[in-house]
Amino acid sequence: MTRKKITIDVVSDVVCPWCYVGRMQLKKALSFLSDIEVDIRWRPYQLDPTLPPQGKDRQTYLREKFGSDDRVDEIHRQLAQIGESVGIDFDFEAIRCSPNTFDAHRLVHWAAQASSDAQDMVVGTLFSFYFEQGLDIGDHEVLVDAAASAGMEAPIVARLLQSDADKDTIRADIDTANRIGVRGVPCFILDQKYAVMGAQPAEILADAIRQTAEGFEPGNAADR
Repeated sequence: MTRKKITIDVVSDVVCPWCYVGRMQLKKALSFLSDIEVDIRWRPYQLDPTLPPQGKDRQTYLREKFGSDDRVDEIHRQLAQIGESVGIDFDFEAIRCSPNTFDAHRLVHWAAQASSDAQDMVVGTLFSFYFEQGLDIGDHEVLVDAAASAGMEAPIVARLLQSDADKDTIRADIDTANRIGVRGVPCFILDQKYAVMGAQPAEILADAIRQTAEGFEPGNAADR
């Protein structure tokens, strides 16, 4: 039997905790779909493109964004519980910097040129570096380490990060996400037809993926 195939474009930002949760839910969803071949492509989005290249003190940034330390602590407690349920060990206290993620997205883009597996590995490493180890993923040395962990050529990545390589490509991809109506992440675009917004439970993602792979068309009486 020929396996069904589907492409999933995941629009995300590597400093979005819900995107990390969404990645874990997607991996679980795919474990239910062994009969479907899935090609995952990670697409860039910036929750805050105004952050300076060197980033900003994390606690100050969150206090300004959410209004108080108490509110920040409440959000972190909720996320920690959700993270634990999907295998993420969030360590928010270890995070000292809210980074600008533009260069991290360039790295993710370059990883895709190696393979989809390398790209997904880099994305997972960046999430873990930031949310579980508190590393500054705006720092070029940290990005080079993430690249090396996925088998990429560290010296080449280091040189590329010092250049303007693919900056226009990343800007264009982010503009495209905004133009098609992405206002929050993660956003899972299935076969460039349907969008699933947010870190949905694995079962919901799996159902949407299967229906798309089987050619479901909303409004088609034959599909009901």
